[in-house]
Amino acid sequence: MKKESAIFAGGCFWCMVHPFDQYPGIIKVTSGYTGGHVVNPTYEQVCSGTTGHTEAVQIEFDAEVISYPELLQIYWQVTDPTDAMGQFQDRGDNYRPVIFVANDEQRQQAEASRAALAASGRFKEPIVTKIESAQPFYPAEEYHQDFYRKDPLRMQLEEAGGREKFIKEHWSK
Repeated sequence: MKKESAIFAGGCFWCMVHPFDQYPGIIKVTSGYTGGHVVNPTYEQVCSGTTGHTEAVQIEFDAEVISYPELLQIYWQVTDPTDAMGQFQDRGDNYRPVIFVANDEQRQQAEASRAALAASGRFKEPIVTKIESAQPFYPAEEYHQDFYRKDPLRMQLEEAGGREKFIKEHWSK
C-alpha cells in the first residue's frame, strides 16, 4: 500500500464525503476545516466567517489503487469550478472551491487537470477553482463525520440545493 492524502474544498463538507467514499482505494474521508488562522476551530467559529477557514475533506487513499489525478477528476465532477463565492446553496468564503496541494507533484497535477478542464470547453464561464498549498487540517466535530450515513434525509435536502442537477447538466453528456 502507498498511503497518500488529498485535501479538497467544494462547498459543504457533508456533500463532499460520499462522492469519494465510494471508490476502491479510498481509506478514509474526513470532514474538517483548513486554510484559516485559528487553531482547531469549531464549526460555529468557521460558520461565523471570521476564522478564514474553508470546509474541506481530507482523503486518505492508496495510490496503488486510485491515483491523485483520478481523485482530481472526481473532484471536478462534484463541484462547480466556475463559482468562486461558494458552491450551490452554500455561499461564502468558507464554502469556496479549493484544491489544497501537499507538494509540487500534486500542484503540477492539479494545475494540469484544471488547464485540461478549462480547455475542454465543458463550461462557458472561466474555471475559478483555486489551487493553494495545504495548511493544517482540523477534523470537524464527530457529528459531521460520515454525515450522509448518519442523516440521509438531511443529506437529500442538502443535495436538493442544486449540486445533483448541476452534475447531471454538465457531466451526463
